[in-house]
Amino acid sequence: MSRVYNFSAGPAVLPEEVLQEAAAEMLDYKGTGMSVMEMSHRSKAYQQIIDEAEADLRELMNIPENYKVLFLQGGAHQQFAMVPMNLMKNKVADYIITGQWAKRAWQEAQKFGRANAIASSADKTFSYIPDCSDLPISEDADYVYICENNTIYGTKFKELPDTKGKTLVADVSSCFLSEPVDVSKYGIIYGGAQKNIGPAGVVIVIIREDLITEDVLPGTPTMLQYKTHADNGSMYNTPPAYGIYICGKVFKWLKNRGGLGAMKEYNEKKAKILYDYLDESRLFHGTVEKKDRSLMNVPFVTGDKELDAKFVKEAEAAGFVNLKGHRSVGGMRASIYNAMPIEGVEKLVAFMKEFEEKNL
Repeated sequence: MSRVYNFSAGPAVLPEEVLQEAAAEMLDYKGTGMSVMEMSHRSKAYQQIIDEAEADLRELMNIPENYKVLFLQGGAHQQFAMVPMNLMKNKVADYIITGQWAKRAWQEAQKFGRANAIASSADKTFSYIPDCSDLPISEDADYVYICENNTIYGTKFKELPDTKGKTLVADVSSCFLSEPVDVSKYGIIYGGAQKNIGPAGVVIVIIREDLITEDVLPGTPTMLQYKTHADNGSMYNTPPAYGIYICGKVFKWLKNRGGLGAMKEYNEKKAKILYDYLDESRLFHGTVEKKDRSLMNVPFVTGDKELDAKFVKEAEAAGFVNLKGHRSVGGMRASIYNAMPIEGVEKLVAFMKEFEEKNL
């Protein structure tokens, strides 16, 4: 069977070159006589894998020296708790609610202190990013939290909120490495790898060193303290070794493609093909305010649930899979991450045009 065009929101499409390399090394990684899956994380060969992965990520994102890179487990959901456990010194934090995952993070933080929802786009089904130029930031807030790209709703912060000097924490799971980023503007940037970087099971945390302390909330488990992992080079326990290995290959793939500036151009080109069609289509339409559209996740609908279901079914038969929208919003969603080739988007649009002609 030939490869399909996989528009899944995560676990998502990976670069074919990376998959082929991993397949070639599956039984014997660089003459070790074993797979990376079988390798001790304490071995020299594995230490080199994780060290190279970190070095390449630092280069790609131009990460300042006073930030640590941690390869952790538990996904973004575990970070919903780790962030307040490690940062809520005053037991106060401000959250900007732009979708389901920001909302879940906010709800989780309420277990540890006062989590204020200082802005929200829930009034219009999270179809836009609220104005964050003059927010009611709490004077004693330990941090301000955002989900920078909202996978379900297809919105993206084009400008970071004015946090009035407070530490910014951002979940970047679905826009990680899709464009250049100024790491110094954040206290913590984190993201699950399974959308734009690697397989499920790895979460990458980039954290400013002054935020890594022993002064955490009482009762915080050892495994949920950033200091534990920072002090041990992400090797306090057995890391998600194979997942990190794949992430490392994706970092090299991105470097070979010209880095994050080149990826942003490519992603803008891809997204424009789909958005331009949605803007002129008489059948399909996008659900997000134009100024806040994500380059990574593109939700769209026909306005008729039965027709939506018919489209998803016929698209799948034609080799365009995982286009069904998130269960909470319905409709369709095309996730067009870094590894989705431009021809995948071009062919999807050609299929949509054909479907439109037959069903109007």
